[in-house]
Amino acid sequence: VPEARAAPRSRHNARVPLAAAADASWTFAFGPIVLCLALAVGYVLRWRRVREQAGSLLEARRVAPGWRLACWLLGVTTLAVALISPVDRLAEQVFLMHMVQHLLLLDVAPVLLILGLTKVLLRPVARPILDLERAVGPLAHPAFAVVAYVAGMALWHVPAMYDAALEHGFVHSLEHIVFLSIGTLYWWHLLAPVRTRHFSGLQPVLYMVSTKVLIGLLGILITFAPEPLYDFYKEQPQVWGLDPLDDQAAAGAIMALEQSLIMGVALAWLFARALEESQRADERADRLAARR
Repeated sequence: VPEARAAPRSRHNARVPLAAAADASWTFAFGPIVLCLALAVGYVLRWRRVREQAGSLLEARRVAPGWRLACWLLGVTTLAVALISPVDRLAEQVFLMHMVQHLLLLDVAPVLLILGLTKVLLRPVARPILDLERAVGPLAHPAFAVVAYVAGMALWHVPAMYDAALEHGFVHSLEHIVFLSIGTLYWWHLLAPVRTRHFSGLQPVLYMVSTKVLIGLLGILITFAPEPLYDFYKEQPQVWGLDPLDDQAAAGAIMALEQSLIMGVALAWLFARALEESQRADERADRLAARR
């Protein structure tokens, strides 16, 4: 830690903690390490088994393509970055890094993991998944996923909840579990190869826009808040020259920008998928007409 220097007064004339060097060490938490290893090893074994059982190389590439493996492993890597790498340690010191950690768990990791799945890869667990979706009823409806996604993000950014997560390890772990769970549920309805409910028409667009706009507004509120919202960060030494209000503004801007980018990419992907499905439907209709 460099020699302490006199901290400047913030724009609100309040004394801020002295500056300090950032602690960018790895956390190597046992739980996340086991989770990442289990996800990586289990998937690779299943992926290889599906490829070996395929009748030909072309069939193997169809049922278990290499890009699916790459997506899954990149998703596992994203979890490791969020929960084990210096991002986890820096999240305890800088609000904007904590926001990055949240968005990795909420959006990036679930999207990559789900993109790594195919119907054939999921075959051993497809039936239980569909049975579970039918059993939970309304909880498996896309509307519930929207409510859970927005409410989860809003609830954990209430100052009392946010400070509690940073001050207590158990609450912090619970926060991470909630973000990963609601993110997986949300993206499952859009990307999963096996599900009981399928979107049609403009439904996926409404599903995406309604959620991302609301979370983007939350990010804007955090960005332009006139005072620091979280006592925990007000009491931390300044890292990277950021006072609490500037750190908070940067974190809120990251949230709003990420939601906009994710929404744009997802909408483009949904449009391309709709065109592909329409083309396949036309080809099936042409083949049926030719047989007739």
